[in-house]
Amino acid sequence: MPRRAREKSSTGIYHVMTRGINGQIIFEDNDDYNKFIQTIRKYKKICEYEIYAYCLMSNHIHLLIKEGKEDLGRVFRRIGASYVYWYNWKYKRSGPLFQDRYKSEVVEDDIYFLTVLRYIHQNPIKAGIENQIKKYPWSSYNEYQGKDGICDTRFALSLFANDKKRAIALFKKYNLEENKDKCLEYEERVRLDDIEATKMIKKVAGVENYL
Repeated sequence: MPRRAREKSSTGIYHVMTRGINGQIIFEDNDDYNKFIQTIRKYKKICEYEIYAYCLMSNHIHLLIKEGKEDLGRVFRRIGASYVYWYNWKYKRSGPLFQDRYKSEVVEDDIYFLTVLRYIHQNPIKAGIENQIKKYPWSSYNEYQGKDGICDTRFALSLFANDKKRAIALFKKYNLEENKDKCLEYEERVRLDDIEATKMIKKVAGVENYL
């Protein structure tokens, strides 16, 4: 079956997610996280894209990105090839590291832009890795509090207020709000053992025993 063409964003802005092949770990230690951030920084100069938010998790990545002079496909081929080459050299492995095709969704308006921004920053909280957003070191949240990094923070802050100090305060409040935001994700396929499968079949079929 041929792949469906990706939807094009009229704003050039996308929420992109990619993960390790078969859910494999892609960041083993701090050096790996830092190397990926350096790779994004390197190709940002070449491809002229803008990064509004990111979160690097152990086996997957979220980015809120605006295309520049190169399309997303080429951008991710550049980033992926560079990081995988380094990762395979470091861990003395070979072969692909990332799932063959990244996932993306268009971001067409300011409201959804802010929803995705918050969703990305809250990833470590909802995954149970941290209890405070600011404690997670591998997201762009603290760049909006003044930390140097790779993000273009001006646009997002302008959606909160013209005054930078007030915009940062409102940004922080918004990102800490509890919500039920649903954005781009991979479907997790859960493998049931025989006992769990039996229980599920009985529940669905409404029977106590089956052959």
